[in-house]
Amino acid sequence: MRVPARDPAHGGSMRATLDHAALLAVALGEARQGLAEGGIPIGAALVDRHGTLLGRGRNRRVQDGDPSLHAETAAFRAAGRRRGYRDTIMVTTLAPCWYCSGLVRQFGIGTVIVGESVNFAGGLDWLREHGVTVIDLRDPDCIRLLAEYIAAHPDVWHEDIGDA
Repeated sequence: MRVPARDPAHGGSMRATLDHAALLAVALGEARQGLAEGGIPIGAALVDRHGTLLGRGRNRRVQDGDPSLHAETAAFRAAGRRRGYRDTIMVTTLAPCWYCSGLVRQFGIGTVIVGESVNFAGGLDWLREHGVTVIDLRDPDCIRLLAEYIAAHPDVWHEDIGDA
């Protein structure tokens, strides 16, 4: 799967740029699927610099009883082994927690596109300080989806972020 780039004739630059909204739609679809399964609505996708989807995933801590199965780790694992990750982009509906921020740094993922950081800021400042390009879209659908989940399931949410 390849996520489309913006067309210069329709508002994109002369150099094709990735369509952040289209990339986020993949992650948001994963988040919604996770919610439908009874889990925490956080989704992620790992793409290359051309927008080719390498892997996608959702938070499955609740569904699988696995505390390490965050959306970013699921997308990373689904992408499979690569020689390097500098040219990859992690797209996630929510700012990565410290655990997932560590994954980004450990493997040198160069860019993180975040659906929102209103409900949880995670390690965004730390990632920026270490040279990771962070693009925060402040997407209203992502903000609303997680805010509604937190209001309905505060105990599960606080467990997820290690604040139980």
